[in-house]
Amino acid sequence: MHLVIISGATRAKPKSNTAKIIDAFKTGFEEKGNTSEVWYLSDRRQWEGAAKAFSENENILIALPLYVENIPGILLEFLSAVPPKTDGKTTISFIVQGGFPEGSQSRCCEKYLETLPEKLGCRYGGTLIKGDMFGLGLLDEKNRRKLLEPFIKIGRYFSGKGHFEKSVSDEFAAPEYLPEKEIKRFNRYGHTVQRLFMGLMAKKLGCRGKLDAKPYGDR
Repeated sequence: MHLVIISGATRAKPKSNTAKIIDAFKTGFEEKGNTSEVWYLSDRRQWEGAAKAFSENENILIALPLYVENIPGILLEFLSAVPPKTDGKTTISFIVQGGFPEGSQSRCCEKYLETLPEKLGCRYGGTLIKGDMFGLGLLDEKNRRKLLEPFIKIGRYFSGKGHFEKSVSDEFAAPEYLPEKEIKRFNRYGHTVQRLFMGLMAKKLGCRGKLDAKPYGDR
């Protein structure tokens, strides 16, 4: 099987969590001789090639970050310009990753994606959802590999199926909702931990001021 993968992330590849997930997925998908090509919409120089690959291939996977409960505008712009297919042979599947830990946070986006392939003259191949991916790019190599291992395994699965079955996708997206005890624990201690984490992340990104600074507060 040859798979065309299109990244709908707005971040450039080196800074993109979606790109890291695609790399892991490809590792599992290509283990048994399958091939793939990846197009990054964050680089507009690739749009023409991505559109051509979309029109000439029957197995499409679109990976994207959850963006205000739905898909990034850059992906919508690209798909709006792609001519719909007419032969009905193409299957489009999706991977949606986001920072929220609960799978339920991505269900609105999933509902939209269920309708999208038909508008493009294609079949729907399912949506894989995974949350709690916000810190992926900030982890050390060991912990990053651990977080990406499920995507390698699901790549192997996809190589044999060519789509995502609903039962497998739902299991992959867990937890659908955080347990009540965990929510109460976060309300009690989580804000402090989150503040420390955000401070470390800001420092790593080169921020030197305080996160609660109000430089325009007195103006």
